[in-house]
Amino acid sequence: MSDLSIPQEQEESVLERVLLVDDNPINLQILHKTLSNGGYQLLTAEDGETAVQIATETKPSLILLDIMMPGMDGYEVCQILKSNPDTADIAVIFLSALEDSSAKVKGFTVGGVDYISKPFQVDEVVARVRNHIKIHRLERQLARRNIELESENHQILNAVSEGIIGLDKDGRITMLNPSATVICGWAVADCLGEQLTALRLFEVDENIEMQEHQILPYRSYRMGQSAHSDMEMIRRRDNSFLPIAITSTPRAEGGAVIVFRDISEWVDSEEALRIAREELESQRQNIAHMERLNTTGAMAAGIAHEVNQPLTAISNYSRVAKRLLEQEQLQREQLIELLDKLDVQSQRASEVIQRMRSYVKKPSGALFEVDVNEMIREVIALAEVDSRINDVSVHFEPQHHLPRLSLDVVQIQQVALNLIRNAMEATAVANSSSQGVMVKTEQQGNTIVVHVIDHGVGIALGEEDQLFNPFYTTKANGMGIGLSICQSIIQAQGGTIGFLRNPQGGATFYFSLPLA
Repeated sequence: MSDLSIPQEQEESVLERVLLVDDNPINLQILHKTLSNGGYQLLTAEDGETAVQIATETKPSLILLDIMMPGMDGYEVCQILKSNPDTADIAVIFLSALEDSSAKVKGFTVGGVDYISKPFQVDEVVARVRNHIKIHRLERQLARRNIELESENHQILNAVSEGIIGLDKDGRITMLNPSATVICGWAVADCLGEQLTALRLFEVDENIEMQEHQILPYRSYRMGQSAHSDMEMIRRRDNSFLPIAITSTPRAEGGAVIVFRDISEWVDSEEALRIAREELESQRQNIAHMERLNTTGAMAAGIAHEVNQPLTAISNYSRVAKRLLEQEQLQREQLIELLDKLDVQSQRASEVIQRMRSYVKKPSGALFEVDVNEMIREVIALAEVDSRINDVSVHFEPQHHLPRLSLDVVQIQQVALNLIRNAMEATAVANSSSQGVMVKTEQQGNTIVVHVIDHGVGIALGEEDQLFNPFYTTKANGMGIGLSICQSIIQAQGGTIGFLRNPQGGATFYFSLPLA
């Protein structure tokens, strides 16, 4: 805070003018002698007209003014001085022999700051003059400091990049800083005194005329409430639109101050970030799709065998039917039985193909409400090929009546199949296929958790921090992206994935999915 006191050397170097006015020369002599050693520049006048002339020309800091004078009395002199802007700030101390309170009240009414009764005491005159000169100096310093502060405020308002608009209590514009004119496209002269609504800043729809109560600053200048928006669209003078962040704050004396900034670059960067995220998600889905194709390739021999079995059966049943027809020995009941068997084998082959088609297709990204247990059953059916190849059975222990979830089914099935196939391979390597693989589902709080438990070789010490890293693998022919993709899929669904070492050997991999 600035020190408003006057340095001693400055007080000594500046002589304050004091005008003494009295129609009695003796009184003037006494006042002059009393104040002559006070460090003042003393001026005198013996009548009201002369006092007004001297005060207008010299602008003294203080006037000691006699009330009872012929012609123009002290009251009239004071009224004339106070009516003139150039002399209105001069402090006036009245001198009078009148002791009644009405004289004093009238003196204060016309603009006097103090009152000294005649005959005056020397010490009283000296003290009152000294105090009012000190007050005058402080007022002068305050005025100078106010001018400096106004200049500083003006420089700050001109320098800030935010637009600032001042409003009165009726929503009329009282000030705009340069940034506000640049952002809005309006000149200061076109805005001052206008209603904020007249600029149509907040009318972003040509077909809708905004009412005053619908604009954000209304709550501040009409209701005394602060208001903020991270993004509002405004209409500039050229009818282009601009996104801004805006805060409106009420003023203690009424009205409001609006502070806003152009956020078009931020909006553009957010759009670029959104596009980048979409591209990243697309790449992630493409990689996941490639991994599903790789998994399908790894399962190709088993799938071919799985499909070939019903096809062979269909072929055999067809030959039997043909032979019986040729021998005219086919009975109606036999034909129905053969057709039923053909249908069963056809359905069997169709189911295998349909499961694989569903698994390898690119996901649409749409979420579907599913029964988690039914989804896991389909995955286990899909893994039957590997189950027979590895001679490892898969057991399923579902928790019944689980809540349905909204999921990207294909991708979650990919995670489950990846974990189940890994578990079967680990179990087969450890020669513990008799114990098989266990899959469990359960609800834990606001999530559904799927556990895949194997009795394989387990997770080696030191590998736990790398398991989900891209391109890390313990398989001779592995790419090292399976678990990494699983993690990204589960995290995209808002879930978690991890593993535990089983006390009896092997590992449990699990993933959780949040309830809708």
